[in-house]
Amino acid sequence: MIKISITENEENQRLDRFLKKYFKNASLSHIYKLIRKDIKVNGKRAAIETLLKLGDELAIYIPEEEAEAYQEKKTVSHSKKQFKIAFEDENIIIVEKPFGLLVHGDKTEKKNTLANQVAGYLADKGEYAPGRERTFVPSPVNRLDRNTTGLVIFGKNNKALQSLNQMIRDKGYVRKYYLTIVHGEMKKSLQLKDKMEKDEKTNTVRVIDLETEGGKVMETIAKPLKTAKGYTLVEVELVTGRTHQIRAHLAKAGFPVIGDVKYAIKGQNKKIEQKFKLSTQLLHAYKLCFDDGAAPLEYMKGMEIKANLPANFEEIKDSLFGTLN
Repeated sequence: MIKISITENEENQRLDRFLKKYFKNASLSHIYKLIRKDIKVNGKRAAIETLLKLGDELAIYIPEEEAEAYQEKKTVSHSKKQFKIAFEDENIIIVEKPFGLLVHGDKTEKKNTLANQVAGYLADKGEYAPGRERTFVPSPVNRLDRNTTGLVIFGKNNKALQSLNQMIRDKGYVRKYYLTIVHGEMKKSLQLKDKMEKDEKTNTVRVIDLETEGGKVMETIAKPLKTAKGYTLVEVELVTGRTHQIRAHLAKAGFPVIGDVKYAIKGQNKKIEQKFKLSTQLLHAYKLCFDDGAAPLEYMKGMEIKANLPANFEEIKDSLFGTLN
C-alpha cells in the first residue's frame, strides 16, 4: 500500500488529474480503474472529480513495485540558459523567450525547451526540487510559437500556477500586447472579430465569418504606430488566444506579417528576406498589463511588464521607419 499526504503544491486538484500526473506512465483508463477499486481518500472511496484538499490522506492499495512502474523518473535539464528575466518574485517568473526556442517539447526537440530551462534555473536556485515534488512542475500559462519572441509567464508554485491559469483564461485580468511589422500601410486601428478553423495537416488556420457554424471565435485589435515605404509598425492586442491568430487575422485583413511564409502572398517577402535575411514571421510578445490579480496574486493588479525588442527586430524597425522615440 502507498500512502500520500496532500501538500500545498498538490491541493485543489481533482483526484484523477493528480493521479495522472503522479502515475505518468499509466493510461487514463487504468487511472479510473485504480480510483474505482484501489484508492481511498481519508479512508473512503472517492469519485474521480473529488477535489483534493491540503492534508488529505490517499491510500493506494497496489504494490510499491507496480507504483514505481507507473511513475516517470523526474530529472531537470540543465541546458544553457537562453532566456532573460523580465520579472520574478516568490510566486511567478516572467521570462523573455528568444527566437527559435520551443516553450514545450515536441517530436523534434524534447530536452532543450524554455520550460526545461526555467525549471533548471529554479532548481539551481533551490526553489524547485523535482525529487521532492510528486506532481508539481513550474509551468508556463501562455504559449508562443517557436519563432515568436517575447514574454512567457510561469507559476513557481501550485497556488500561483492555478491563479495564473484563471487570469489567462478569464477576461478582466491580463491584457497581452505584441509588436509586429506588416506589409501595407495601415491608416487606422482595426478591431477584428471572426472565427477560425485549424487545418491539422498543414498546421494553418482559416479565418471564417462569425455567422458560420463551427469554428472558434477569435478577436484581435491592431493599432498602427508608424507607416513608411509600404510597411506598418503595429501594436496588436490579443483578446483571444488562438493558434496563429495574429498572423492569420492580419493577413485576412490585408496586412500580412513580414517574413511569414504561411499567410503572406507568395513572393511578398522577397525584398524583406533579401535585405534582412528574415525567413519567418517577425512577431514579438512585448507587453503584459495586469488589470487584476486572483488570490494569492492580488498584488499584480496595475503592473505592466515589458520585454526589450530583439536585435533583429530593432534593426528592421530602424531601417524601415527610422529611430522612434
